[in-house]
Formats: sequence, C-alpha cells, structure tokens
Amino acid sequence: MKNHQERKAQSERHTSETQISLSLNLDGAGQSQFKTSVPFLEHMLDHVCRHGLFDITLDLQGDLEIDAHHSVEDVAILLGELFAKSLGDKKGINRYGHFTLPMDETLVSAALDFGGRYHFEYKGPDIINDGKFGVYDAELTLEFLRKFAMHSRMNLHILVHYGENRHHIHEGIFKALGRALRMAVQFDERSQGIIPSTKGVL
Repeated sequence: MKNHQERKAQSERHTSETQISLSLNLDGAGQSQFKTSVPFLEHMLDHVCRHGLFDITLDLQGDLEIDAHHSVEDVAILLGELFAKSLGDKKGINRYGHFTLPMDETLVSAALDFGGRYHFEYKGPDIINDGKFGVYDAELTLEFLRKFAMHSRMNLHILVHYGENRHHIHEGIFKALGRALRMAVQFDERSQGIIPSTKGVL
C-alpha cells in the first residue's frame, strides 16, 4: 500500500435544496466527522467508515423542514462521485467485494463490482421501508444505496437473508457495505498494477 499514490478526493454540491461539502480518503483509518442534523445518516455512514477504513468529513445543510429526502439523496450522489474519482483508472484493485454480516437475529450480504456499470438490487423484507429513525425515513436507505451505486458506477447487490429488528437490518446493511467496499478498493500486490478486466479498461 505504501507504494501507491494516496487516494483522496473532495467536492461540494450546492443546489436550491442542499449545500454539501464532502471529503473522502480511501486509505484512511475509519475516522469520520459529520455535521448534518440527520443523526441516523451519520450513524450509518460511521459504520461505512469504521468497517471500510475510510475517512469521511461531511458538512450538510438541507431542507429538513420538508424532510430528509434531498439531503440523503444528494450525499449519496456526491459520495458516489468521490469514490469514482478516488479510484481513478482502478489499476491493481480487487474490483470485487463481498461480505456476509451477522447482527443478532439479522443476516445481511453485500456484494459489489467497481466494473464501471451501474446496477442496484435489493432482496429482503419489506419492513426496510417502514417507519422513521428521527428525521430519517426508513425508505431512504434504499434510495441512498441506489444513488451511491449509480454515481460510483458500480453493481451493488444487497441481500437481507432474514431479520426482524428494523435497526439491525439497516445497520447490518451499512456495516456489510463498508466491509465489501474495503475488499473491493484494496490493492492486490500480485496484480502488479494491472487493470482487473479482460477489456483492459474499467
């Protein structure tokens, strides 16, 4: 890892609905700094940081007087763009990542491919869309994952094998996502910097 260039990116997104400043370090230590007024989003992103060993700093001002939809969606868009930018040409990375995570009564699998094409698939209980966590509507988790996958240009598959507790299901998803991302962006030293594709480009 020491022989590779540091993979960092930062950007801002300003619309009539949100003002966002976001920085990402793929080769971090799992540190996060959040200022969002959406505590559940911070809680979920912190899991991605800690389990992916990414450093993320996020400052968000959104139209929360309406709801948290625009805020969560725009954070996902910007985070996806920063992942794509930080990965560059993707030489030497694993490209694929997967993880199956148990959390009490819940079991979640996340599998992904940074192959340059977007697809998102969720299979699991419909209760993922039920209720709220503070100002965070539960349905925003699937919206976040969909937009994150779209703007990082990856295939992302989430499978909740089973689960009953809503918090455990959402938390399990973000923890598994962090672990799968960590695997996918890691360098495989045996690849000698080769792009992991038979096409020679991702």
